[in-house]
Amino acid sequence: MAAAGSAVGLGNIWKFPYIAGENGGGAFLVVYLVCVLLFGLPLIMTEFLIGKRSGKSAYGAFHALNGNNRWQWLSWVCMTTAFLIMGFYFVVTGWCFNYLVEACMNVFKGMDMQALTSHFKEITTNTPRMIVFGVLPVVLTACVLWFDVNKGIERLSKILMPLLLVMMFLMAGRVLMLDNSNIGMQFFFRFDFSQITPRVVLEAMGQCFFSLSIGMGALITYGAYMPKTQNVTRTSIEVIILDTLVALLAGVIIFPAVFAFGFNPAEGPQLVFVVLPAILEQMSFTWLSSVLFFGLLCIAALTSTISLMEVAVAFLCDASAAHNHPLDRRKSVLITSALVIALVLVCEFWQPLFDSFDNITACILLPLGAMGMALFVGWRLPNNGQKGVLHGEKTHIKRWARKTFIFVLRFIVPAAIIIIFLNSLGVI
Repeated sequence: MAAAGSAVGLGNIWKFPYIAGENGGGAFLVVYLVCVLLFGLPLIMTEFLIGKRSGKSAYGAFHALNGNNRWQWLSWVCMTTAFLIMGFYFVVTGWCFNYLVEACMNVFKGMDMQALTSHFKEITTNTPRMIVFGVLPVVLTACVLWFDVNKGIERLSKILMPLLLVMMFLMAGRVLMLDNSNIGMQFFFRFDFSQITPRVVLEAMGQCFFSLSIGMGALITYGAYMPKTQNVTRTSIEVIILDTLVALLAGVIIFPAVFAFGFNPAEGPQLVFVVLPAILEQMSFTWLSSVLFFGLLCIAALTSTISLMEVAVAFLCDASAAHNHPLDRRKSVLITSALVIALVLVCEFWQPLFDSFDNITACILLPLGAMGMALFVGWRLPNNGQKGVLHGEKTHIKRWARKTFIFVLRFIVPAAIIIIFLNSLGVI
């Protein structure tokens, strides 16, 4: 549930609908699901196995498994990616907390779509207000990380993740009763091959990595905390199913409402924050529904910010110990929090940096980190024996599945990512 909490968050509920809306709806969905199967499952297993086998964070895992520092560059890619994502992710999490406070105050009552759009633009340009709400989730995340992952995130995830799912099912049921909701369902689920372009493929791949927390070392860190008896294959499949379910539910909630209210599905990052309050105004017990949903959305966001910051905290602990200046966990939490707050403030004051961090991480750094891990496990490590990541997993992964797993990591994942990169650069 901790790993699922890492994967399920704003990437599913905020980012997935607006990226799908900008890239053709059904066409994007099909490519995204292919990416989840082709990249998601083997790469989630890869990160879990690296962490579980090494018992280290991203900084120490590659050295522990390889015996030298030739692959240490990959740990720095993970660290850089996690920090850049935190720069804009905490800003969006701040939007969620702002909307929770406004839901408690019943601010959205009587607002139409035009008023909700203007309201979103007004609050996101109110820099002093957004600084407060941007720093708040950093402080809350640091409080959870002050303790270990088991005592913090797991206890939250076991209770609140199911509640979020129940709330989303209720919202989906209400949305499907709106006029013209069938048009939104057709937009989201109708496949049009002509709309699949290299840009759509690149966006779908980036969204897959972003949503599943692949390529930034978060799942390596969580893998290091796994009991040695835990079934990595089953855990990976469960995380993917839950993550994809939440993304699909978000699409079923957003797109029928978009067409029912006469909104533009390609509106961009503001899409969810304009449409969701309008949907909640249609629910029974409007005030309670709004408070409950935005409260759960804040929790879903925090479970992801915890995994992001945990990458940096664990990295700092391992790196300082490797250089004979060990920092304990709590000092690492304080240092990381200070750096993240500084980054959040920069993103709040400079909007282009917010957009750049989003694009660079989703389209470049996350695929680069994922490809590096695939090459590391597929080619560098022995497939059998005491040093291989699959050692000890023989009871969970059958022989034919192990061969398929290694083949995908060696050839399919790197080749696909390289082709997509070259196409996006105009080389092919």
